[in-house]
Amino acid sequence: MTSNKPYLIRAFYEWILDNQMTPHLLVDANYPAAQVPLEFVTNGQIVLNILPSAVHGLVIGNEWLTFNARFGGIAREIMLPTEAVLGIFTRETQQGMMFPEPVYPDAEPTSAAPVAAAPALKSVGTSGRGAGAPAPDKPKGKGGPTLKVIK
Repeated sequence: MTSNKPYLIRAFYEWILDNQMTPHLLVDANYPAAQVPLEFVTNGQIVLNILPSAVHGLVIGNEWLTFNARFGGIAREIMLPTEAVLGIFTRETQQGMMFPEPVYPDAEPTSAAPVAAAPALKSVGTSGRGAGAPAPDKPKGKGGPTLKVIK
């Protein structure tokens, strides 16, 4: 059978948009063939805003996810194997879905991969500022952002 991951990414993307929220992807930037702006990578991961107004030409295919976006005012083409996606969530509520750690193509098979721990999420873009513009400073509340995993 084919992987259900791209189908789940598309479903959560539509659900997030239907609820007028901002979809973000958490991506393993070290995954082979992942083409992301390395200057925005933290701890091997990058958070990408995929709101339609922040990206151009978004295609969530069964094997690749591609789009164009601006990072720090520079247009970039983003190409990701769907296996590199660690999760999809809303910026506003952090609700979404985390996926198991990806299996690298030349890695030895192991027992079931654990679900990725929710990292401290840092958005690299929001609506109206482009995909790579830093978010404005906000007053700190009762703790940092959290990611609620829906099963």
